[in-house]
Amino acid sequence: MNVLILSEMFYPHGSGGELATFLYSQLLNEAGNKIVVVTNRFQGEPESSKNRGLQIYRLPLFVAGEGKYSTLGRFDILFSSYFKKLLKWADVVYIPKYWYSAIIMAKIYHKPVVVHSHGLLPICPLSIAYDVSRKKICSNKMPFCLSCIYNYERASGRRLLQSFASSILNDTVGSCFSQAIKLSNAIIVVSESQRNLLIKNVPALREKIHTIYNPLPNLPYTKINDDDFGYFGGPKIQKGFHVLCQALACYRERVNSTSVKVHSTCFNTANAEYVKQLELRGIIAYGKVDEISYGNIYRKIRAVIIPSVWPEVYGYVASEAFIRGRLVIASSIGGLPEVTAGCPGALLFRPGDYRELSDQLDIVKGLSRERAVDLGARNREVILKKYSNKIIIEQFMDLLARVID
Repeated sequence: MNVLILSEMFYPHGSGGELATFLYSQLLNEAGNKIVVVTNRFQGEPESSKNRGLQIYRLPLFVAGEGKYSTLGRFDILFSSYFKKLLKWADVVYIPKYWYSAIIMAKIYHKPVVVHSHGLLPICPLSIAYDVSRKKICSNKMPFCLSCIYNYERASGRRLLQSFASSILNDTVGSCFSQAIKLSNAIIVVSESQRNLLIKNVPALREKIHTIYNPLPNLPYTKINDDDFGYFGGPKIQKGFHVLCQALACYRERVNSTSVKVHSTCFNTANAEYVKQLELRGIIAYGKVDEISYGNIYRKIRAVIIPSVWPEVYGYVASEAFIRGRLVIASSIGGLPEVTAGCPGALLFRPGDYRELSDQLDIVKGLSRERAVDLGARNREVILKKYSNKIIIEQFMDLLARVID
């Protein structure tokens, strides 16, 4: 089949949704389908490239910044003869990110559309459904989210005008996005938890929503050379960084030790004073790291901590940790219990309960190196069997075939 993939970002080392998009394109291509990817073009990149039959076109999609609404102003691309030719060529249009304005164009040409949801956008313009002011999962329905969005942006460090602008944009255009999704033929979600939450809030989407777990990246087992911990969520509120900080403080007070070190990525390392303060808490901060540096960090850790407080829809961080042969300590929220189920080296704690997280840090820290290695190896075995890419791509292709028929 001819599959047109419209994604603002297309990289193998991006966020969960970006990684899944890249993996699906590779798997679809290997299965004999004809794939064309249209994505954003950054400086220094070619306009087009081809790799083993996978055709990639890179266009200047972003009007400004890299937000999820950045493609809305590019009507010149949507209505171009070039884009129309691609739509005519395609048997199905696959939208794994936020290029929802293309749904209408696809419908004009009577092309089926499959949207991949890696968050909670149909019920939350921020895609996280978490109210930072009340510190609880948000149950409000759009478009009544102004206060929640504003509080989130301010808590994330945005300035007053930026927070206000984001609130207005997300509360208005975000609602339009929710309506656009309903025009699609099918919506793929990445966990039963995500599916249940979306159906609960938008019952009309029940028949369109299909659960297909994310494909796994091809990663090697990484030898454990040290006994530290890893955290890869940055200072984001929904990722539970504040819970991690509280847990580390509780651990130091309880056992009178500063021996726990947490290697953490996605931080602003340009602020030397900030980095120093993190080190005093036992947090070794890194900025954006490349694949080699990421592997080096993994060699220093025996377990990965995922203290999310929002309903994490899947948890690529957890599955990658398992593939690399690591233990995982995670919040029992969203799709994380699904991903970690059956893995002997997985510990879950109540979301936000930093004391319980502190106890689990102590448990993992107390394991012998041999025991940690053994549990990590068993985790890898379970996750590779549990989420077989062969089965996942078959489910994906079956869904595409059904919407075409």
